[in-house]
Amino acid sequence: MAEPHAHTPSPVLYSVAIDDLRPTQMTVGMREVDEKRKAWRGLDRSKASGFLGRHMIPVVRGPKEHLYVVDHHHLARALYDEGVKEVLTSTLADLHALEKDEFWSFMDNRGWMHPFDTDGVRQPRTKLPKSVADLEDDPYRSLAGELRFAGGYAKDTTPFSEFLWADALRRRVDRKTIKSDPDAALEEALAFAKSNAASYLPGWCGPHKRS
Repeated sequence: MAEPHAHTPSPVLYSVAIDDLRPTQMTVGMREVDEKRKAWRGLDRSKASGFLGRHMIPVVRGPKEHLYVVDHHHLARALYDEGVKEVLTSTLADLHALEKDEFWSFMDNRGWMHPFDTDGVRQPRTKLPKSVADLEDDPYRSLAGELRFAGGYAKDTTPFSEFLWADALRRRVDRKTIKSDPDAALEEALAFAKSNAASYLPGWCGPHKRS
């Protein structure tokens, strides 16, 4: 009888410089980044290494051994802004042997890239930033994150699900309102999220039923 789990590989973790991480998206929600920065600053320094161990950055190894972040861009940017030099990464796939075009085709088809700008317009993959420091602010991504935390929709495994909500909100909530009255913007977002008009989006929780 074979030993149980004899062929189960152990996850391979690496400590890498944040400067060496390459994003696979163009934007983040800076309000969400700021919240993560506050949480990091409020963390007992003795628990910092444990926090990093529980929040590994998933990456794909690509051509020329570059490491491409496929999730937790907000955390990576927050840690960078807080002066953290290295993070732990977990490698989801090693694609360094692929040619550049084949690599990006695979990443796109796998749902591991989101090259959309602050207006929600798809850009060539050459426009992707080379560093998490160059990620730009999309206020609608912030609003989408706040909407989820407010119970507007559930966390979903669909790749870049928050960006799908952000794009929907981009068409329904005025950008000026987000800046001048965030609470009003969130109320508008909640009204949309609880309507049947949002039923096509990942994590939709159904219309709000009044008692």
